[in-house]
Amino acid sequence: MRFIETATKGRVTLGAGTLYGAINALVKKQWIAPYGDEADGKKKAYIITNTGKQKVAEELRRMDEVLRLASTIIREDEDQ
Repeated sequence: MRFIETATKGRVTLGAGTLYGAINALVKKQWIAPYGDEADGKKKAYIITNTGKQKVAEELRRMDEVLRLASTIIREDEDQ
């Protein structure tokens, strides 16, 4: 939660329920998997799976398309 808040300079804050719900959904989709020894039960670590990497790549392509479209719209708007 602190990492997200710091990385986004406070623009995004996650509550525990939101974070753990998202983690559970990603595990269920097999986009991430538990990593390392969870015996102490305090801090859990996760690793991205190959499926997760593919999904991230797809999302990056989609976001790139959105960025290009928005940039085109802004340039066209500035030309008028």
